Amino acid sequence: MITVILAGGLGKRLRPLTSDRPKPMIQINNTPIIELQVKWLKKFGITDIIVLVGHLREKIKHHLADGKKFGVNISYIEENVPLGTGGALKNAKDHIIQNGNSDPGFFVINGDILTNLDPFTISEKGAMTLALVPLKSTFGIVETNGDLVSKFVEKPSIENMWVNAGVYYFSNEIFDYLPDKGNLETVTLPMLVEKQKLKAKKFSNNYWRSIDSHKDIDEASNEIEQVFKK
Repeated sequence: MITVILAGGLGKRLRPLTSDRPKPMIQINNTPIIELQVKWLKKFGITDIIVLVGHLREKIKHHLADGKKFGVNISYIEENVPLGTGGALKNAKDHIIQNGNSDPGFFVINGDILTNLDPFTISEKGAMTLALVPLKSTFGIVETNGDLVSKFVEKPSIENMWVNAGVYYFSNEIFDYLPDKGNLETVTLPMLVEKQKLKAKKFSNNYWRSIDSHKDIDEASNEIEQVFKK
């Protein structure tokens, strides 16, 4: 099954690291995010990967090349002007369909997330589904018993609150809802919700982190080796 990696963003919040490299090429323990993603996909038998590139695209293309050194097949779709995640995916329509995609759908992942979840658990035929992970507090929590502190809990998950994990399974119908320019999150997904066409699958016990800040890089560097050993 084809997987599309959205790797064309500017990564403004991570400057100056992204001044000379695209965000997916930021290193976590000396390994670029996108390489960790490719190895994760390969672990689940996914070997046909299309990378949508824009900002400093040659850095990604040089590092991953055709994917053979990772045991996968990688091709690229380039955008010359920023199209947003939805526009970039629409721009890749012909390549996705003509790339021998005999499956009725395909995976899409954001190029700045790290996870070990099994993507095939969201691949229901004919459906459009996004993975959800628990919302974690950005602060440690203090529990009290009366006026006494009883416990400190470091950045717990918030019960019954979920966030978009940036891992999707889309049927080919998704192309009917993509903008020429604009984002999946703000244009396409709300439209699918309105038409009751978007499903969700919750992952409570998997590793997941989005790399959005310098602190995320530091914390992921402490976590990732143990996670990807498994």
